[in-house]
Amino acid sequence: MGTILSGLMLGGAFGFVLERAGFGNPNKLTGQFRLTDWSVFKMMFTAIVFAAVGLMLLERFGLVDTGSLFVPPAFLGAAALGGAFVGAGFAIGGYCPGTSVVGLMSGRLDAGIFLVGLLIGTVIFAGIYPSIEFLTTLGELTNSDSLPEALNISALSIDIAMVAAAVGVFVLGSWMEKKSRGPISSQET
Repeated sequence: MGTILSGLMLGGAFGFVLERAGFGNPNKLTGQFRLTDWSVFKMMFTAIVFAAVGLMLLERFGLVDTGSLFVPPAFLGAAALGGAFVGAGFAIGGYCPGTSVVGLMSGRLDAGIFLVGLLIGTVIFAGIYPSIEFLTTLGELTNSDSLPEALNISALSIDIAMVAAAVGVFVLGSWMEKKSRGPISSQET
């Protein structure tokens, strides 16, 4: 029961943060595809960099043994294919699965329609899965458990590169937002 309750609480908090950031608005979300609103990309990149650097620091201070963490195998081809489908749905519908729930809870009817489509698509996918299962292991990386091992460089080098890339993306994104009259506010529909 505690696991379910903690999951609901974290999910609710995550949804609250997404709503406060304006991510229940499909115009704000599709603005990233028009390169006029970089808010989603900045938030996601910040979360990834924060987690990577935080994990490295926790390991350095002996609070986490990264060797005991489960790292699932990487399937680059399957990830690229799935990302293309999710990205297309995101660009067309203006929502991803999480933001569609946020939009629905914010009173947006279009988010509810998107969620119905998402559920129908999930049922169709489950029905055809046996015939396309081979695609789920497309582009498997073998002989490495992590990006530093695959590239044969240190985890610190990866983290430094990610922080530098994040700074570059923030500068570029802010410049492009200014050029296009700024990011979309959460009140715009």
